[in-house]
Amino acid sequence: MSRHRTGTRSNRRKRGLIGRVGIVFPVAIFAVVAVIGVAVGAAVFGPGSGAFNIAQAVEAGPGSHTIALLEAERAQLTAMTTAARTLTVVVQPKLASPAEVAAATTGNGNGAGTGGGGIVYVTSTPPNPNTAQSIAYNLMASFGFSPTTYFGCLLDLWNRESGWRYDAENPSGAYGIPQADPGSKMSSAGPDWQTNPATQIKWGLGYIKQLYGNPCGAWSFEEANGYY
Repeated sequence: MSRHRTGTRSNRRKRGLIGRVGIVFPVAIFAVVAVIGVAVGAAVFGPGSGAFNIAQAVEAGPGSHTIALLEAERAQLTAMTTAARTLTVVVQPKLASPAEVAAATTGNGNGAGTGGGGIVYVTSTPPNPNTAQSIAYNLMASFGFSPTTYFGCLLDLWNRESGWRYDAENPSGAYGIPQADPGSKMSSAGPDWQTNPATQIKWGLGYIKQLYGNPCGAWSFEEANGYY
């Protein structure tokens, strides 16, 4: 009778233990899985983790599409770095100083380019016919000045001095298109110096040639000093 009861209790204990183990074991496995999930989530979403999203994290296994893209980007960056190391730095070209340019030109009043003293030529189109500018343009060659080279400088010079008006007067006594001071100096070019633009222009071109070599030399001096 007592043996029968003992056997019964033993079987009951075994069944109870199995039941408890059967419950605890799945719970323990679930807890481990939960801990791992939390750790992965922290790695994926934690600040500064650099993780992009869960889908990409899942894809980031060997042989995945994401890994292939990352490898392609890495290869491209490597190629760009290698290419950058082979570049040659190009410095700005050295510009010649005005003195060097002047030394390389004749400065005789007949050529183009830069004359003595770093003179810069001013380009201009031929003036309208039947104007004082047109008279000057046509007379320049007789004084040894190429009109295509020097007219721009002469235009700027006498634009500033007189506006190309034959009767332009200055309180200082300067008169006419070239602003001769006094105006009576232009009588050496003709008695009609007070009213004839051609006479004034002839005198002015002779004055420029004698003192400055060419109109661009005169314009350069005007720019620097306010008169010529």
